[in-house]
Amino acid sequence: MKILRPQEIPILVQEGFFDIGITGLDWVLETNSKVKILQKLNYGRVKLIMATSSRFSFNSVEELLETMIVNKGFISISTEYLNLASRYISSFDKYKDYCGEEHPTILTPWISRKGCDKVKIFLSFGATEAKPPEEADAIFDNMSTGITLFQNNLKIIGEYMDSEAVLIANRDALLDGRREKILDIKTILKGVVDAKERLHIFVNVKENNLEKLLAKLPALKSPTISPLKDKGWYSINSVIRKEDFFKIVRDLRKLAQGLVIYEPKQVLLLESDANENNG
Repeated sequence: MKILRPQEIPILVQEGFFDIGITGLDWVLETNSKVKILQKLNYGRVKLIMATSSRFSFNSVEELLETMIVNKGFISISTEYLNLASRYISSFDKYKDYCGEEHPTILTPWISRKGCDKVKIFLSFGATEAKPPEEADAIFDNMSTGITLFQNNLKIIGEYMDSEAVLIANRDALLDGRREKILDIKTILKGVVDAKERLHIFVNVKENNLEKLLAKLPALKSPTISPLKDKGWYSINSVIRKEDFFKIVRDLRKLAQGLVIYEPKQVLLLESDANENNG
């Protein structure tokens, strides 16, 4: 196992240096890597946005394009995401008015891609949020809380996509003997992701309330029911979604006793994994 920068991992997995890796969905798309996305991992969530200095009066990407191109002849954008920034900015009608179908010019210290000279995208090596307004008219960057944007006196003028950590695999590795081990790893990680969304509840109920409670109680598949030592009482345990718990708490309060709640570490939905193994 190696810890590497998320920007590198999609290409390294694509080229077979590793069978699997964990990276951001944003970097899979930025690098155009031909890998298989196996599982979203429900952490490392960010949003890709375009932001500019709060000093400017405009509040949209269209206004940014119009104002900067008319006033100084071009717009400069600083970003680590050269391809996604290019794709995003060129999707606007105002961009097409000035550049047609031509892609933006992309500038790095090593290589440049000539395109529409009215929109120039510069590679950033970090601290991207510090660039406007002197070194760039706008930035295209990831954002988690927005605190860094606020601290640098920036405002959001456009949102492109949501991203999070994903498990990826080399496509060739999924076609040979490595496939089963890769799917085992996916199953374990998926179990952790699913567990964050669920609760394991234990509750005691009188026999005359049993059917009423079962009618209200969701379950992963079906709840487990066991008779207690005291006649006329049953114990129920079930795995339910956290969002469902708040819907049934009133029924539990009225119909049951002795509620115990655990947050599971893993929930393995092995039937769905078996279907994927066979598919």
